[in-house]
Amino acid sequence: MKLLSAQPAVLVSVQAHRGSVPREAGAWMAVFADSTFGSIGGGHLEWQAMEQARAQLGGQVGLQVRRVSLGPSLGQCCGGEVTLQFEPVSASDLTRLHQHFSDQRALWPPVALFGGGHVATALVQVLGRLPFRVHWLDSRDGIFPEDLPANACAEHSDPVQRGVAGLAPGTRVLIMSFSHAEDLDVVAACLLRQRLHADLPFIGLIGSRSKWATFRHRLAERGFSAQELGQVTSPIGVPDIAGKVPDVIAVAVAAQLLQLSGSTKEA
Repeated sequence: MKLLSAQPAVLVSVQAHRGSVPREAGAWMAVFADSTFGSIGGGHLEWQAMEQARAQLGGQVGLQVRRVSLGPSLGQCCGGEVTLQFEPVSASDLTRLHQHFSDQRALWPPVALFGGGHVATALVQVLGRLPFRVHWLDSRDGIFPEDLPANACAEHSDPVQRGVAGLAPGTRVLIMSFSHAEDLDVVAACLLRQRLHADLPFIGLIGSRSKWATFRHRLAERGFSAQELGQVTSPIGVPDIAGKVPDVIAVAVAAQLLQLSGSTKEA
């Protein structure tokens, strides 16, 4: 919300919902005099909310909380109901808002991404617009871009598999380093952690089926059972999304993470 440091806005947020609605509680948008950031679901609901917010920016007194039924009168057939809050905000609220959104992000599922190559870079940008906390790791110096999405942090870890021990419980792990040897070590470290704690719900390895067949053999030689190896998903990504362009792979992997997290429920 850098724009908020220069001009006031009205923060419109979904406080509650019932039935079928475009966005659930927690969705928000910031309405400025000539622009908006975020969304509460689009359509006539959002257009009316923007009108009310801009009227408040112009000095009109409006409802701070508004309950809206999504029926024919709005041209939206969802049939549910949302409760919207309209909150005037300015530069003096930046610290509070930053803390608020940081607290919200803390509830998002954690994702660990091992490797800083082209696919990982594309994936971090895609995940930057989705409800995940991204922990990005690589063993090489100077590999991460300067500008990271607000929900991502980068860590230099050498050897890279050492980073597995510090992952938050519940982390979804994606492995795509520059080296097959590093990939193998990270997979092994994840399986050892699973043996002890069983707290990594997804371990995904980029690559072909032949790569995974080779890895299975080498991991079996390290003492991992077939049941343990069954915890690894490889190749990764939604199967029906084909293509080897980094951006395409990134979208396919992000979709797989959303399926895992059950985060795609929208009307």
